[in-house]
Amino acid sequence: MKVVVIGAGPAGVTAALRAAELGADTTLVTRGEFGGMAATDGPVPVRTLANAARLLRGARRLDRYGIRAGEPTLDYGALLTRVREVVAHTSERSGLRAQAERLGVTIRERSGDVRFVGTHAVQAADGPRLEADRLIVCTGGVGRRLTVPGAELVATHSDAWGLTAVPESLIVVGGGMTGLQVASIFHAFGSRVSVFQRGPRILPDEDHDVATEVARQLRDSGMDVRADFGVIERFERTPRGMRMRFTKDGVASEMDAALAVAAVGWIADAGPLGLAAAGVELDDRGFVRVDRHLATTAPHVFAAGDVTGRSVLVPPAVVDAHAAATNAVLGPSVAPADEPVPMGGFTEPEYAHVGPTEAEAREHHDVVIGLVRFDEVARAAIDDRMAGFCKLVVERGTGRILGGHVVGERAADIVQAVAIAMRGGLTALDLARVSLAFPTYVGIVTRAAYRAAAQLGAVADRTERVVRDSV
Repeated sequence: MKVVVIGAGPAGVTAALRAAELGADTTLVTRGEFGGMAATDGPVPVRTLANAARLLRGARRLDRYGIRAGEPTLDYGALLTRVREVVAHTSERSGLRAQAERLGVTIRERSGDVRFVGTHAVQAADGPRLEADRLIVCTGGVGRRLTVPGAELVATHSDAWGLTAVPESLIVVGGGMTGLQVASIFHAFGSRVSVFQRGPRILPDEDHDVATEVARQLRDSGMDVRADFGVIERFERTPRGMRMRFTKDGVASEMDAALAVAAVGWIADAGPLGLAAAGVELDDRGFVRVDRHLATTAPHVFAAGDVTGRSVLVPPAVVDAHAAATNAVLGPSVAPADEPVPMGGFTEPEYAHVGPTEAEAREHHDVVIGLVRFDEVARAAIDDRMAGFCKLVVERGTGRILGGHVVGERAADIVQAVAIAMRGGLTALDLARVSLAFPTYVGIVTRAAYRAAAQLGAVADRTERVVRDSV
């Protein structure tokens, strides 16, 4: 059987590996680099820039430890060189590339746009026509564009990463994960940043306490964060950049900045594919329509990752891709598991979650909350990173951990411990009794678990209680 996988991001690479493992003659073809957006325009470059922002903030706090080093300055050109180095390393030295080559996957990268030219054939702009028994579409997504007058003047998050200099001022439209990462990074680099969120709060998909804490810390750092700001009327050029005009309750306002960036959602990167030639349909939101086995409306074509709209996160894209490739080669038999997936936003402060929010959990469960603030944790005090909290959502009757939410230093790492506990079926008391190294950030998880377990009437002797309270 011949399989062609279109797109070489996490979903595409996983699909190609799985198809080859099952014995298919597999070709992976992609418009850009091996690794896709995750490596070239997503988590890898974003986290590299976020690390630079973190280092700058840390350098400005050195005097709290008696270290005199002067005010740090940023060479943005040198930073972009470092970003390119990390991206190249991730693409060229990926163990996944070596694994694909060992399995006999033919990799065709930098092939330009790939289009369907028949029900079973695709043609790359810079490559041969490829025919296959099964095809798997993993082309990812792109940022949604604004539709107001002057929207062509507004950059996307991808344009922001490609700047040659740090803008003096920046408008960010959209207070979700992507928008806040752009805002947080450039705020640390010295831009005067204003975030505009149309809804009542930033991070609308996060736990309410998380959104409130992140907003508070961003404002305390000097960032202008505006929720429920009204409606954008248009963008205009000005001698120093651009102007955003907006209205609320009939009152007109405006904001000037050197640059405006929109991060207002994600759509399938399906336009260049010519899906109609293969009989593949899009749903009402513009994503590739798939069934529970990730088959499209053309039964020999499967899809996984952002292009389906099921999720915009790497872990579920990988799970879906494994299932899609299995079904493509062996026939429809596997439905991807719908499990809680940890995710994190690399802002300042960092935040992360796994599982439902407290409000979502209360809709279906009787819950207790175990919450510990960072200023109660020894390691946070040592590092002078005492803002934030860890919150566990626990089912009252069973002690089952339903979810975890963290704001603060190393939040994305801390929440992994919660995810592992959930996957392993640990109750709150089980987790509270896990011994961890001291002093560490992840210790806040066992302490939050202890506080939840105590509300459940779980028995803990005095020694155990003292240990948990010392983390």
